[in-house]
Amino acid sequence: MSSIIQGVLPVLHTPLQADETIDRDVLQREIDWCYELGVDGICGAMVSEVLRLTYAERLELTRLMSEISDGRGAVIASVGAESTRQALEYARQAEETGCDAVMAIPPVTTALPEHALWNYFSALAEQCHLPLVVQDASSYVGQTLSIDFYRKLLDEYGPKKIFFKPEASPIGPNLSALRDATNGQAQIFDGSGGILLVDAYRRGICGTMPGVDLLDGIMGLWRALQADDDETIYRIYFPICAIVALQLQAGLDGFLAIEKYLLVKRGLFPSEQRCQPNAWDLDHETQAEVDRLFDLLIQAL
Repeated sequence: MSSIIQGVLPVLHTPLQADETIDRDVLQREIDWCYELGVDGICGAMVSEVLRLTYAERLELTRLMSEISDGRGAVIASVGAESTRQALEYARQAEETGCDAVMAIPPVTTALPEHALWNYFSALAEQCHLPLVVQDASSYVGQTLSIDFYRKLLDEYGPKKIFFKPEASPIGPNLSALRDATNGQAQIFDGSGGILLVDAYRRGICGTMPGVDLLDGIMGLWRALQADDDETIYRIYFPICAIVALQLQAGLDGFLAIEKYLLVKRGLFPSEQRCQPNAWDLDHETQAEVDRLFDLLIQAL
């Protein structure tokens, strides 16, 4: 492992051209902006639209993340898939392209019994040399993983190998339960988009994996949390919370629609192109509220 897996590790949004292929130049701009803000690394995950990219595009995204990052921070590739064989193929490519860790959700097309989940995650842990971030994204995709299941993985493979990104509700109490069940050994990341970051930080997380759209706000909030500066914490935190609350109402497509809108508004992306089809598009009234809240965030920063 060449980079430490901790701190602020944003999940990249995949910039797409009109034909829905990856725009490498825009991805370069996005990653450069992340490092200019002082992030500790970058990730691919659900809001990268990895489940909607073609097989070749998903491999391309991982390769480009590592290539463009060029040693500036940790690179974590998303490898969760519908079969163990698929996941291992993604994981092998992550190793070959120089990533620092992999992250996996359970398969999403079927609810697996615990022994099948164990076989899936243990295969990744044993056959991939990189650290593994075990992600429960069940608040919007996939299935819930139990605290006992997490503990067993940690007992078997250790805290240098296994990291956690638990997003099942209620997130805060689950973070504390995992922390306590592992005697504080579990290295846990917040994945709430920022809406629960203050609560999660005070429960002992080692880092956060937000989207890129509000990244300057998240960086300011993270630094204020480290400095125990409550006045700054809440000034920045409240507009972030309100924006993420609007994203949450439409699930994954709510995050994608608003986040890509904000990336265009910032001048980082030339278009809001997403992989089609989508369950929700940004309406004018929601957009107006996002604009108001975004202005408040910029003022707070």
